[in-house]
Amino acid sequence: MSKTNVSAADLRAAIDRLPRVSLAHLPTPLEECKRLSKALGGPRIFIKRDDCTGLAFGGNKTRHNEFILADALKTGADLVVWGAGVQSNNCRQTAAACAKLGLDCHLVLGSDGDSTEVQGNLLLDHLLGASIEIVEARIGPELDQTITGVADRFRAAGRKVFKHDRGNVKIKATTSYVLATMELVEQFEELSIRPSTVYSCASGSTGSGLALGRAALGANYSLRLLLPIRWPWDTAEDVAKIANQTAEVLGLDVRVDASTIDVSDDYVGKDYGVPTPECMEAIALLARHEGILLDPNYSGKAMAGMIDDVRGGRYSADEAIVFVHTGGTPALFASRDALVEAIPQQTR
Repeated sequence: MSKTNVSAADLRAAIDRLPRVSLAHLPTPLEECKRLSKALGGPRIFIKRDDCTGLAFGGNKTRHNEFILADALKTGADLVVWGAGVQSNNCRQTAAACAKLGLDCHLVLGSDGDSTEVQGNLLLDHLLGASIEIVEARIGPELDQTITGVADRFRAAGRKVFKHDRGNVKIKATTSYVLATMELVEQFEELSIRPSTVYSCASGSTGSGLALGRAALGANYSLRLLLPIRWPWDTAEDVAKIANQTAEVLGLDVRVDASTIDVSDDYVGKDYGVPTPECMEAIALLARHEGILLDPNYSGKAMAGMIDDVRGGRYSADEAIVFVHTGGTPALFASRDALVEAIPQQTR
């Protein structure tokens, strides 16, 4: 990690030069979870409530879309073609943002064998007015190629299309989590805490933004990214690459080294979107001790990893750790059967 730090004022000025629309309820709270800490017999635990960003149950993508959809408007687009899995939190928040901004939204959702019953995020996609196309494609390069083909089809029909493209949107989305890091650091100062580690379920732009923000501000905590999916590339290298491309766009003389990012896929389980028993335990534990809901695909798995670290003695009782809650709660309803089966096994 580069030792060339940037002042908060200069960092904010660099970001303010980029197009942005107001979508999120910011700053989101940083909440201490005293009952969870006591239950685990571990360190002080804080949760950055980015599940409270607003727009159809909130989440981290609402921050992303402040910059991504500002770019769509700047290009004169009248249709946003987006895509991910059938229960995508990203697509739900993008559909909501498009509705707020007056943009048509077409979602290309890869089922990859998953249920296409209209519930959870998929129900909200319909309610938010998105047109929906479900395809048999796996999230990643295969689905990206399908989205490109759909976007080309709409362009041939005369639409002005802004589409999901990893190379196009990651830098803008990363910028939003550089700002989120600034919020965090300011909240740490307000609460007089010095966390040992910041956790997040992030394998892309959110993680890149957290890494770049930490490097730019010279923040003295470790960053641990617990992945929800196993990508067909080196995730730490990809996170650092996107962070450094964003630094160049922002004109920052700071760089992120992949070796400074702690990335783990140990808690993915069988596959992306398949809840694990540890994930279900984490969901119930946080709900019953703090009244905070996690989701079974992303935040629940990351919380399971953080809990495993605490139980394994990674931290002393007087340390503090922070969990960035990236949202995703509508997916709970799509995992009803797995939750019903798991919940009775938990300590009531």
